[in-house]
Amino acid sequence: MHPLFHPLFIDFCAYFNGNQDYFECHEVLEEYWKTIAPGKKEHPLVGYIQLATGLYHWRRGNLPGAHRIMRKAYKKFLSNQGHPFFDYIDFQQLCNDCLKSIDAIENNQPYKAFQIKLMNRDLIEKVNGKISSLPPLSHEFLLHKHMLRDRSDILTMREEKRNGRR
Repeated sequence: MHPLFHPLFIDFCAYFNGNQDYFECHEVLEEYWKTIAPGKKEHPLVGYIQLATGLYHWRRGNLPGAHRIMRKAYKKFLSNQGHPFFDYIDFQQLCNDCLKSIDAIENNQPYKAFQIKLMNRDLIEKVNGKISSLPPLSHEFLLHKHMLRDRSDILTMREEKRNGRR
């Protein structure tokens, strides 16, 4: 199976292109990345995760965070050009959209979503099928989704690390 047809990448594309649930984009791709390339921070999946994170920050009005992470995503894409994770993606359009977003953020323009252009009929059908099953989500929910999750495990790990127990 081509890596873009993995269910978690399909989910990523559906959340990204469908309801712009960038928080879920991050969650599903982080799971995929940890499965196939744990710790490899130069992997293209990290760029996609950064892209979703940058758009999440931009939508929330965190322009410095959005700018920083979007630039990282763009650089990650450029350094991985030709990787199978771009086989059925319009790579040039993806890079152009990143640059337009970075420019807009630098100029304090309001958040503007874009779509990842898919270039394979079967992939498009799978993503569109998933999009059709997504529930509608309110702007407020998407804006504050990170505050709705249970972070106790993350906070415990940080505390242990701080105290030298990890």
